[in-house]
Amino acid sequence: MQETKKSLQTKEKNDSQISIKEIVNSGACIGHQSSKLHPRMKDFVLGIKNTIHMINPEKTAAYLEKALKFISEISSEKKTLMLVSTKPPLKELIQETAEECGLPYINEKWIGGIFTNFKIIKKRIEYFKQLENLEKENGFAKYTKKERIKTKRVLENFRKKFEGVKNMDDLPDAVFICDITKDKLCLRESKAKGIKTIAIVDTNADPTTVDYPIPANDDSIPSVKYILDKVKDVIKKAKSSK
Repeated sequence: MQETKKSLQTKEKNDSQISIKEIVNSGACIGHQSSKLHPRMKDFVLGIKNTIHMINPEKTAAYLEKALKFISEISSEKKTLMLVSTKPPLKELIQETAEECGLPYINEKWIGGIFTNFKIIKKRIEYFKQLENLEKENGFAKYTKKERIKTKRVLENFRKKFEGVKNMDDLPDAVFICDITKDKLCLRESKAKGIKTIAIVDTNADPTTVDYPIPANDDSIPSVKYILDKVKDVIKKAKSSK
């Protein structure tokens, strides 16, 4: 483990000025138990500490740099990036980041077919928006009490599913996934529709399934927040430079 500690204290910053120290402090380097290592993550692992694999922070910085460069490019080209994480602890973080950057997002249960069957999903989203407008105009007042309760229940269900994508008119150009193991259906549908993928990939996942993998802890809120803050920064810079 001595070698691991030494490596974690090497360069504070890489060439792109991403701080190695901040990566380490965010907990991004803490992977899963050694028994859960995916064979294709071996090259990203620095060592083992208390049966936990430690991710090489310099690899995290290098791959994060590549991902951020791609995100900056698509943002400059006015292409759409979607944020996805159905992990309950990340729900607010995903929503806040997406809304601040003007991005579509999914932070509840993944809606099967949202990419592969978008035309049908879009019709449901349109119905959801109609119900929202009806509610704003006090249109539910003409319903019976039983009808109002039923309609409001349908509306709340739609909000959970579609709030983050209700203004998305077409498929996104790229998707950022916080955990490809948890949201493997999103990854599968993205690949099926040719949507570029950026994702945080922990030691238990296969980085080769993602176009722009970022080797890092996908369970730690500080780790995910650190990466999403970097994403937010490059998007804002790309938009302000127009």
